[in-house]
Amino acid sequence: MNKLRVAIAGYGVVGRKRKECVCRHPRMEVVALCDQSFSVNDSMEGGIHCYVDYNQLLTEDLDVLIVCLTNDIAAEVTIAGLKSGLHVFCEKPPGRDVQDISKVIKVEKQHPGQKLMYGFNHRYHDSVIDALRIIKSNDLGKVINLRGVYGKSQLITFNQPDWRTKREIAGGGVLLDQGIHMVDLMRLFAGEFVEVHSFIDNGYWNYDVEDNAYALMRTKDGKVAMLNSSATQWRHRFYLDINLEKGSLILGGILSGSKSYGAETLTVVSANPINDNGDPREMITRYNTDPSWYSEIEEFSDCIINNRKITSGTSDEVLKTMKLVYKIYYSDKKWRQYYDIKDPGVN
Repeated sequence: MNKLRVAIAGYGVVGRKRKECVCRHPRMEVVALCDQSFSVNDSMEGGIHCYVDYNQLLTEDLDVLIVCLTNDIAAEVTIAGLKSGLHVFCEKPPGRDVQDISKVIKVEKQHPGQKLMYGFNHRYHDSVIDALRIIKSNDLGKVINLRGVYGKSQLITFNQPDWRTKREIAGGGVLLDQGIHMVDLMRLFAGEFVEVHSFIDNGYWNYDVEDNAYALMRTKDGKVAMLNSSATQWRHRFYLDINLEKGSLILGGILSGSKSYGAETLTVVSANPINDNGDPREMITRYNTDPSWYSEIEEFSDCIINNRKITSGTSDEVLKTMKLVYKIYYSDKKWRQYYDIKDPGVN
């Protein structure tokens, strides 16, 4: 059967990861790339065409566009792909702000034949999948509260470009760039948050984007979440503690290319407050592989090939996550006044 012809716009760290995944897939092939780092339009090994500009990329005979570009242009290129009749996979975040994703959704509705999916690969980590399965089983009862920390030691890590420190390109700092994963997972595990309080700060690195965000959030049915998204976490850390009526789920560490967030584990705590005296039985699972990048592309391709509805990483889900991120920004009065941030709502 014919393979899906794929182009990738943006060939940095993430673009290269996505190319590896596509090349592994038996029903997909990369035929073109674009990136500003290419000096001239040329070809690389395997006959893959290379362009400097995404408009040139879209002149190719394509089925799929994967967008791995900076936040300021991600929505623009996603819209261009949809208007060109392509199925589009776009990395998080979908743009600089809520308005960007709203513009994409407007165009998406005009092209119902195209699939649009956003890359939130943390949902595809085995630890997250297992935790969600346990929550849905109700074996440990309902969620009571969540406490999460997702932090790194700088806004610019691993010799990546410095655009993440520039508000006009990035739209936000560590919360929008990295903490958005934790926000998305908290929504996945607890539902929609309707009340938000926050402190936002950029007092250490002194860029015009935040290096710390502290949020306290509550759902309509009373689940409370506490979040710290940080660029002053000297020992890189991913940690999410989910307390339920009959125990806890603790996600510690996350497998990544840098290996700096430690071993990925899921601790299942079975509580018996009457008899265990605060020292309950625990079962720890350690995960040694990261299937998330390939699993996400595999899911996207299957939705295209078998004409299935996108169920994870939908534009509606991403809009809700972006609204919550910007509600966290807005809830700090000083921050919203200084940057003129409008209330995005959370529904």
